[in-house]
Amino acid sequence: MKKFVNDPKQFVPEMLEGLALANPDTLRYVPEYNLIMRSDSPNENKVSIVQGSGSGHEPAHVMAVGKGMLDAACPGDVFAAPPFDYVFETTKLLASPKGVLLLVNNYTGDKMVFDMAQEMAAAEGVNVKTLFIDDDVSVQDSTYTIGRRGVAGNFFVIKAVAAAAERGADLDEVIRVGEKVNSVTRTMGVALTACTPPAKGSPLFELGEDEIEVGVGIHGEPGRRRAKMMPANDIVDEILEPVVNDLPFKDGDRVALMVNGLGGTPISELYLLYGQAHKQLAAKGITVGRSYVGEYCTSLDMAGASITLVRLDDEIESLLNDPAEIAMRVF
Repeated sequence: MKKFVNDPKQFVPEMLEGLALANPDTLRYVPEYNLIMRSDSPNENKVSIVQGSGSGHEPAHVMAVGKGMLDAACPGDVFAAPPFDYVFETTKLLASPKGVLLLVNNYTGDKMVFDMAQEMAAAEGVNVKTLFIDDDVSVQDSTYTIGRRGVAGNFFVIKAVAAAAERGADLDEVIRVGEKVNSVTRTMGVALTACTPPAKGSPLFELGEDEIEVGVGIHGEPGRRRAKMMPANDIVDEILEPVVNDLPFKDGDRVALMVNGLGGTPISELYLLYGQAHKQLAAKGITVGRSYVGEYCTSLDMAGASITLVRLDDEIESLLNDPAEIAMRVF
């Protein structure tokens, strides 16, 4: 393994410290809780939006903190849910008179921690609610999960609820928006290689030289099936079809299309995949209204990609169109 690592146990804190040092005017780092928060939060005039999850998925979620996106993110170690006290203390620190919304990708550890933190914070008088995100269509049963996983589609939920919060919506309205976006968002991914967590020092799972994992999870969880390597267009067809059929998306729909890199895929390859996905949707009578190509929710250095579709309407498109400012990019 060759990585830029000092002590693997300090990988996440050192990364967070660097992120804060690079953005001193907009971000604040609270090392006791692995917390990255907006320097101007909490704001008494808006609902605070908080996300957690494990590290290793950057730019999700710590690099999505900023105006028009998250107010704070408190990650755990790589691929590990944050400790209860991190989420509990973050919730209290971000408490606003208008409330706190905790966004949680649907994984067993995250769900348990955030449910407990919400209950304890509420007992101390914080107006807090939780929304679970579950856009991954590759999960056909719950052998490895508590249901469908939250993957790259979480960015659309973050963007929409944060925009609603910036507009002054109350907590119930912000949750309504998030539930609506989650209900029309679907994702599926594919891995060409495994990833290597710094603390493990070796690949998380094994793939043959000519194998791919179709429907892989962002922590390396098994997908729908292991297949032989195939041309890029065939891979797009393999993962796009289940996404389209799941909602289902249909002729006449207008969608947001995201091709998300999993950490080790060149941007040139992502645009190649996007081109095929766009053409396949057009052939089905589905119009791409908004396009997203790049790394939004990764799996360390995994070579692979995921495709996300969001069915747009006037409300969702308006929220996605609102301005946002974060450390690395504008959404």
